[in-house]
Amino acid sequence: MDSGEATIDALLERARQGDREARDQLLEIHRERLRRMVALRMDRRLCARVDPSDIVQEALTEANLHLPDYLRDRPLPFYLWLRRLAWERIVAMSRHHIQARKRSIAREETCSLALPEESALDLANRLAARGSSPSERLAQKELRDRVQAALLALAEHDREVLVLRYLEQLSTKETAAVLGVSAGGVKSRLMRALMRLRELLDDPIAEMRP
Repeated sequence: MDSGEATIDALLERARQGDREARDQLLEIHRERLRRMVALRMDRRLCARVDPSDIVQEALTEANLHLPDYLRDRPLPFYLWLRRLAWERIVAMSRHHIQARKRSIAREETCSLALPEESALDLANRLAARGSSPSERLAQKELRDRVQAALLALAEHDREVLVLRYLEQLSTKETAAVLGVSAGGVKSRLMRALMRLRELLDDPIAEMRP
């Protein structure tokens, strides 16, 4: 267990014992991480109507309401529980503002919310990082454009594992919990997704590593 997990566990235990300060800290400690996740996942059409910070605040308000239930059962690591609440708010907002038909939120990987173009570009940037000379920057831009196009051509379950690990920067353990697979399953999916991405590009990218 790293120091961050130990801190969260200590706060959870204090909150379980009725410590209001610990409860408040728990609801604030992941606010910025949640905001980045929400901004990443929101359709840009929704961004024109809803601020990511508002979705995070609604998720944290719901978390505060249901925290006693969470502390009793601890069904997920604390951040992933908060993330699920925020995800459900994104889906609800998307359904209300954009989507005409209802979508299931029972499992995230089956939800058809599309990765926004800006997020796909960010992922392409991370996967195709190169040097800093003018010629290298030009090559990087060309490769980034190709990576972005390839990402959009990937099957959703392949793209999702890349997004979780490279953009949301979830640990292997966290990614496994989100996807409902083992840590070994995450590593296998990640390797397979990178392989399919390379096949789409028809050009090995040395920097891509699980």
